[in-house]
Amino acid sequence: MTEDIRDVAIIGGGPCGLTAGLYLCRARIDAVLLEEQLTGGQAIYSPLIENYPGFPDGISGVELVELMKKQTERFGLEVKAFSPVNGLMLDGDLKVLALDGGELKARAVIVASGRSPRKLGIPGEEKYTGRGISYCATCDAPLFKERVVMVIGGGDAAVEEALHLARFASKVILVHRRDELRASAHHQERAMSEPKLEFIWNSEVLEIKGDQTVSSAVVRDNVTGESSEVPVSGIFFYVGNEPNTGFLPDVVELNGAGYVVTNDRLESNIAGVFAAGDARANYFKQVILAAAEGALAALSAQRYLETIGARKAYEGGH
Repeated sequence: MTEDIRDVAIIGGGPCGLTAGLYLCRARIDAVLLEEQLTGGQAIYSPLIENYPGFPDGISGVELVELMKKQTERFGLEVKAFSPVNGLMLDGDLKVLALDGGELKARAVIVASGRSPRKLGIPGEEKYTGRGISYCATCDAPLFKERVVMVIGGGDAAVEEALHLARFASKVILVHRRDELRASAHHQERAMSEPKLEFIWNSEVLEIKGDQTVSSAVVRDNVTGESSEVPVSGIFFYVGNEPNTGFLPDVVELNGAGYVVTNDRLESNIAGVFAAGDARANYFKQVILAAAEGALAALSAQRYLETIGARKAYEGGH
């Protein structure tokens, strides 16, 4: 019985992985996409993407991903949702992926696993996650209609989600450890003109309190050292992200933050293992860049397959 070996396994179903799958299947390469949850990645949490070319009025992350999925379906990409990859091993030229129900072998792998929101690890965070604490305003904002909520962070994601929350909540309090936002000028202008948005500067949240659900947050002013308890019904965290690369073996080179180090062809230090998008050690994290890198990784993987195919043909003839 012939063992089933795929040409390329794509790990991650966000814009990066979907684009890689589109390019590979359009080139009639046997590719399979493995996604830990539902396809879409972090993009689905963005209520409005205004800088993706082709959509002059902007488009929601959910809508954009749905269009990408339809395009991959047209070319027959096999997508396996709820298929987390628990490990990657090397077997000669083959890459062996450890899955919940067994393993999958492929000649090449594209790591497009993205990144996940970082947690603060403060008292109450674990206890009240899903009970007033959220990492996705797009998902949960309607639950806090006419209530006071808090957003922790000062970058683009924090401001974008705070503005989205302002459409539902009676007040949105943004807590930032610095005295000014890190968000882009465009986002800052929108934030400063939103009447429902208030700011607590130079501060950090020390503890989250409540009973069955969140009722308040203990906030410390880092300038004065004084702490106060702020009544809120919900808290949304946007304090950075961590790469989803824990399944990779030690032989794959990562940088100090855990992102995959690649060359300009997006190949890691292991031949046939590529990385693209938010899981890769690149400077900027944007949907359009993730999609572009997905295309480049697919093209590089295709070239790799041609190379090992030519090598095997040569070895077979000698």
